[in-house]
Amino acid sequence: MLAGEASGDILGAGLIAALQKRFSSVEVVGIAGPRMLALGAQSLFPMERLSVMGLVEPLKRLPELLRIRRTLREQFIANPPDIFIGIDSPDFNLGLEEALRAAGIPTVHYVSPSVWAWRRGRIKKIARAVDHMLTLLPFEADFYREHQVPVTFVGHPLADEIPLDVDVAEARRALGFAEQDEIVALLPGSRGGEVRLLGPLFLQAALWCQQRRPGLKFVLPAASPERRAQLEQQLAQAPALQELSLTIIDGNSQQALAASDAVLIASGTATLETMLMNKPMVVAYKMATLSYAIFSRMLHTPWVSLPNLLAQKELVPEILQDDATPEALGAAVLNYFHDPLAGDQLRRAFSEMHQELRRNASEKAADAVCALLNP
Repeated sequence: MLAGEASGDILGAGLIAALQKRFSSVEVVGIAGPRMLALGAQSLFPMERLSVMGLVEPLKRLPELLRIRRTLREQFIANPPDIFIGIDSPDFNLGLEEALRAAGIPTVHYVSPSVWAWRRGRIKKIARAVDHMLTLLPFEADFYREHQVPVTFVGHPLADEIPLDVDVAEARRALGFAEQDEIVALLPGSRGGEVRLLGPLFLQAALWCQQRRPGLKFVLPAASPERRAQLEQQLAQAPALQELSLTIIDGNSQQALAASDAVLIASGTATLETMLMNKPMVVAYKMATLSYAIFSRMLHTPWVSLPNLLAQKELVPEILQDDATPEALGAAVLNYFHDPLAGDQLRRAFSEMHQELRRNASEKAADAVCALLNP
């Protein structure tokens, strides 16, 4: 089992727990994060080594990534597992899955690449690499059926985990906020490259908002100790940011989201978590210039955030690349405070989408894995 980033670690841990209910002994070897490790998984390499972003940046680390993949391929072919499960990280996992499947090892890919949105030619490689695809979103399964790739829509584990009614008051008490406080959560991403590009931008946007709405407070959940150190360095390098009413917490993004009135967030899996927490959001993203130039030309969908993709319309603002300025992000965030009706409409839509995704995902994924093990 191989997870390349924090969101994959969450999915992997849920799947491991579900498999442990079905088998008296489950040995998981590969690449794992802290949640998977806590359930007994053995990680042959640190998960952080796979957490790279963009299209160009991974090229700088290509020799290392190829070495890791070659080592894993040789080890698993020499000591074949009963099944290999690649969790997300498609550029890394699909090549490994193709080699292992050719060697007779059953392969599952958990979380569809965005093949329906860009680089659609990848479907041919996926068909060669994957015995079974597990999708988190319903429209993804339809795409694979059209291309005769075995697939199961399992729903999303976060939709099962997050309650339909979030306890806002408890989250605020736990973080030291008052019930009447106006709070914005800042989530600039979990990867170092994301925080490098988005951290200063989000902090400047927060300051812009606070200058126009002085009572506003901000909470920022750092995804790891490394990200916290990175953010604290960014704060220290900008004296004006010392005025910011900001609380940085270690992890626990759900508590930060629960306490908030609105969210400024990097595009990615966390936008789904924010939707499930029923929080109005502004989605932003920046990539290296060359990466964005390539990516934008390959995109086949008008949206990048999961709430908009699920709804197939623009529910939340998406402010990307050069458009993502502190002023633009700040104005979009403050709009939720100036127009409470907009937030209410979003919350109703998010609640309906939450219920659609509650499918007991980890159990359904485990069922699909077991069916492949015992055809």
